[in-house]
Amino acid sequence: MPVTALVSAKSCGVTTAALALTLASKRPSLLAECDPAGGTIRAGFLQGEVGAGFGLYHLAAAERTGPDALAQAFASHLWPMDEAGHRKLLPGLTDPAQAAALGRTWPALSEVMHVLADEAGYDVYIDAGRLALESGRLHTTLTPAPLLHQADLVLLAVRGTEQSLTLARHLIDPLRTELAERGSGPDALGLLLIEDGPYRAHQVAEALKTPVLAGLPFDAATAGYFTAGGRPPRGYGRSPLLRHARTATEQFEAAASRRQIQQQYPPRHANPQLAGVLQRLSEKGATRG
Repeated sequence: MPVTALVSAKSCGVTTAALALTLASKRPSLLAECDPAGGTIRAGFLQGEVGAGFGLYHLAAAERTGPDALAQAFASHLWPMDEAGHRKLLPGLTDPAQAAALGRTWPALSEVMHVLADEAGYDVYIDAGRLALESGRLHTTLTPAPLLHQADLVLLAVRGTEQSLTLARHLIDPLRTELAERGSGPDALGLLLIEDGPYRAHQVAEALKTPVLAGLPFDAATAGYFTAGGRPPRGYGRSPLLRHARTATEQFEAAASRRQIQQQYPPRHANPQLAGVLQRLSEKGATRG
């Protein structure tokens, strides 16, 4: 299953989107709250159920002991978000000052998350927060760069508004270059459209020269519940956000599968039969969208 990192140019509902995808997945799923600016889910959606002694920051000390200690700490710091324990959360930082301690932890943590995805069949979503650049590169402290480099998909969340597109436009080329030079390739980059504003998916894709891999509706009631917790809104299980998030998880899986096939069989080695398979996969993803 894919490891998908979500980022934004500015507040575009990345945490809400990541939470919706995690809860809507048909498979076991994990949300890793890795925003260096700090996590919000424990104080919001979980309403303080999880204390500061639990979560991402404590993995840094474990990583310094060794990979086995990190793996054990990772498992012990996952919080169940449903009764069956199929939806799990790695709670984020409680203080942005803690981010500096995680610089050498990100690569090892990424490996653990890929093992969870590849061997245990989890959909893994990384809330990487707002992108920060330094001299045209991902900032080493304010962005969990290694998580983006190693992700199967990197989704830049944007709204269908002029302001959101303007902010995102300045990040596309640096992010694509970063993924080409240090990551799994520029084709890992896609857009997650939050359908708020006048611009539709094809217009957003054209404006940013980047494919829109999925869209999520602006669902104020469900988004408010994800942000503040409390009582779920009426019809929560059938809400537009969760229904579209379920479809989006399938679209991301299809996109990651296409990338995997293309990496195994580069275009210069492609044959007509493989080209037909890739075309059908692309058409299947587009139909679901």
